[in-house]
Amino acid sequence: MTAATETDRALVDRVAQGDRAAVRLLFMRHHARVYRFVARQTGSEMMADDIANEVFLELWRQAPGFEGRSEVSTWLLGIARFKALSLLRKKKEDWIDDEAAAAVPDGADTPEVVTMKEDKAAALRRFVDALPEEHRVVIDLAYYHGQSVSEIGAVLDIPVATVKTRMFYARKKLGEALKAAGYDRGWP
Repeated sequence: MTAATETDRALVDRVAQGDRAAVRLLFMRHHARVYRFVARQTGSEMMADDIANEVFLELWRQAPGFEGRSEVSTWLLGIARFKALSLLRKKKEDWIDDEAAAAVPDGADTPEVVTMKEDKAAALRRFVDALPEEHRVVIDLAYYHGQSVSEIGAVLDIPVATVKTRMFYARKKLGEALKAAGYDRGWP
């Protein structure tokens, strides 16, 4: 029997025995059909190519268990369908169509708001730098380094009540400086 007349089932039997040439023959016979099927299922040629190749790897793995209850082409398409559905399920969260993407509200600040925030942040930093050392270091540790009141007390080796008092006066001075510079207390 020549390779051209050998049945798909006989080729699967050869694959089950480890015959790589049989896999190549089945690939040549069925790859285009599997590829087109997956491309229609997924809408992606790249995905179809990957899945079609995986189908033939799966053929190599599962050939010993093939029972011949269906045609080989049907079996291969079943494997392809399962792999395509699995991949689509995994990718579903990542995929979004253009209309859905356009409907997602843009929460980013406008260029005007970004500029206002940058200006206010720069002014605030200048005002912090102008504070007396005892107030500046408390603000710096709290807001720029995320330290709690008790942690600031430990770093500076001062009581927590002193940290709170310095924080109160530092905030008050910053608020007054912002107001005098024409900035409101909110952000931006």
